[in-house]
Amino acid sequence: MTATAAPPEASAPAEPPAHRPSLRKRLVPYWLLLPGILWLLVFFVLPMIYQASTSVQTGSLEKGFEVTWHFGTYWDAFTEYWPQFLRSLAYAGTATVLCLLLGYPLAYLIAFRAGRWRNVLLVLVIAPFFTSFLIRTLAWKTILADGGPVVAVLNKIGFLDVTGWLGVTQGDRVLATPLAVVCGLTYNFLPFMILPLYTSLERIDTRLHEAAGDLYARPATTFRKVTFPLSMPGVVSGTLLTFIPASGDYVNAELLGSTDTRMIGNVIQSQYLRILDYPTAAALSFILMAVVLVMVTIYIRRAGTEDLV
Repeated sequence: MTATAAPPEASAPAEPPAHRPSLRKRLVPYWLLLPGILWLLVFFVLPMIYQASTSVQTGSLEKGFEVTWHFGTYWDAFTEYWPQFLRSLAYAGTATVLCLLLGYPLAYLIAFRAGRWRNVLLVLVIAPFFTSFLIRTLAWKTILADGGPVVAVLNKIGFLDVTGWLGVTQGDRVLATPLAVVCGLTYNFLPFMILPLYTSLERIDTRLHEAAGDLYARPATTFRKVTFPLSMPGVVSGTLLTFIPASGDYVNAELLGSTDTRMIGNVIQSQYLRILDYPTAAALSFILMAVVLVMVTIYIRRAGTEDLV
């Protein structure tokens, strides 16, 4: 008895060749990125290169400037204007802390308690953007005017005595003092703190709060263990969006301050537009950028999050 031969196994159908997109389709993302890249090159990279070359030039406006690779301008600029650098960082840091203390409760209210009033409150937050930065700052000059109702109330309750002892006001005045400059910075940059905080808080699943309550966590413990850690991306984003522009601001110190409250932005503006010392102005700009960049890098690493909103 002969064994019957097994039928030949059917060969598996050949897989179709992988479909490779055409060269035109592969280049589509790069074409979409091209306008943004060109924008950055023309309005960011090229001006940076020009300012870098300006910072190592010598000469005068009458005789002209030429690149001589004079890096001593950086040291001379820093040693002469280091008080303005420290003052700018102190004012910006104080305004950032105040914005966080004022903005976090408001962002929390909008995210979790506003209900049908949420959109109205968000519009009120961004309402200052409907007017120019200059007008908003001039409004504070009127609010803090000598003899005005605000100063009268602060003087009556003894607030100006405390701030005068701290050295942030002078006598019965608020204008032309560090307090006025910090108030202007806080008001003008507060929306930049509230909006990232709201975005971060709004993403939190409220069921996590309920779960914490089921585990007998008190509201303060829930906030400390759940809400605040999950809102850290918004905290980091808000503080960066507040501190970075505030450290280089010059409008608030110019309109609300005095010669004793000048920030480094006022010095750079004066060097460019009045003294016409372009190398020093460019060097100051790069020093400020380097200092802020180092501080921001350290802050992000210490904050422990790179998930910015």
